[in-house]
Amino acid sequence: MRPGLAAACALCLLACVRFSGGAPPTCYSRALGLGREIMALLDRIHGSHRTKACAEVLPPIFLDIHNSCVTAKLRDLLYVLLNHRSQACRQRPRMMLLKRKVHNLHVIIGRVCHRDLVFFTDDCEAIDTGHSSPHLWEDRLQLLQEER
Repeated sequence: MRPGLAAACALCLLACVRFSGGAPPTCYSRALGLGREIMALLDRIHGSHRTKACAEVLPPIFLDIHNSCVTAKLRDLLYVLLNHRSQACRQRPRMMLLKRKVHNLHVIIGRVCHRDLVFFTDDCEAIDTGHSSPHLWEDRLQLLQEER
């Protein structure tokens, strides 16, 4: 092989690697991305005059895939979306998109990535309010040590 051709092949290979975006998405990265997409979509649904009335029945949710309560909250949100009292709301494109994304995230967390995800907290209130108590486990540990 000629030196010029080898250099061109190497350059082409490096360009392909650089523009391909690196490694394929992992379960974890897909769950994180989908969680962000759902939160952005919920903000649009709550802010739009067309879907604001539909969003009134949606439970408050602040997605954190590191919280073990996220699967139960996603299931609750999916139930509300599937059984919305208004047929017109169920057929709105944004509501249908939200339902599809919530279902996908629920499946990814519950089945596909079940053993790949690590839950750092079990603070269910944080998913409802958005306020986390990060040192909750330290308080519990201190109470257990004081009881001994």
